[in-house]
Amino acid sequence: MDALPDHMRPERSFQGFILALQRFWAEQGCVILQPYDMEMGAGTFHPATTLRALGPKRWNAAYVQPSRRPKDGRYGENPNRMQHYYQFQVIMKPSPPNLQDLYLKSLAAIGIDSSVHDIRFVEDDWESPTLGAWGLGWECWCDGMEVSQFTYFQQVAGVECAPVSGELTYGLERLAMYVQGVDRVYDLNFNGREGDEKVTYGDVFLQAEQEYSRHNFEHADTAMLFEQFRMAEDACKKYLAAGWKEGGNQKEHLMALPAYDQCIKASHVFNLLDARGVISVTERQSYIMRVRELAKACGDAWVHTEAGRAV
Repeated sequence: MDALPDHMRPERSFQGFILALQRFWAEQGCVILQPYDMEMGAGTFHPATTLRALGPKRWNAAYVQPSRRPKDGRYGENPNRMQHYYQFQVIMKPSPPNLQDLYLKSLAAIGIDSSVHDIRFVEDDWESPTLGAWGLGWECWCDGMEVSQFTYFQQVAGVECAPVSGELTYGLERLAMYVQGVDRVYDLNFNGREGDEKVTYGDVFLQAEQEYSRHNFEHADTAMLFEQFRMAEDACKKYLAAGWKEGGNQKEHLMALPAYDQCIKASHVFNLLDARGVISVTERQSYIMRVRELAKACGDAWVHTEAGRAV
């Protein structure tokens, strides 16, 4: 790879850190996608992972995804815990046999040399109840701190994964803090400049973190949110029902993606309701099951689409 300008090097800037990962995975044949334009709790919810992990067709992609977890907000007072943060997601289907080695090389590309640092893979199988998904996995630790998750998908949206996809999830802020040597996320150098030109992570996001914490915990309109959940759930079911088409010797679905968008909406609205503390323990499980049923129905629809079915 060509050398980056100093201000864009991964150890100097958050944006250069992201660019280095994008360049590395592009070199491995991944499609470099843009973030999905919806609120979601994790990069795994992006249809490029959840839906594309299903079916037999080859798929290699990498992307940054803003992730929102309303309950994790701390009004900007916690050094590394936020209600909005970034994940870098890689999915490779079928999973290459050298995926772990590629991961270690990606760490080197962002300034973490595995021959110098203590890199460990700690067994930690992954599960997402709302997505009806699970996989065999490992947490990736660097010098005693978790920095990534490494998963081989076995099932997504209630559908068995064949072939198995390999997924990597990088916690961008945590890794960048490690590389830049700062103890507070808001002190990260965002643009790699110094002096009057320097822009920090806090300059970009601290006010938003404070305001959305107030929104998520104190002011989000719960009556509206309950109605939004109902509307998203109904719309998802409506689009799923409307999308089926009988064609030749096989069923085909024509609206899996619009339906899945509504599933994503329902999941985020549930997370907001959970943050507001208006859902009991019993109700919480019920809501998780409702979102999971939507996800499973979307997965079933997807494997009957052009991109998701067998050739």
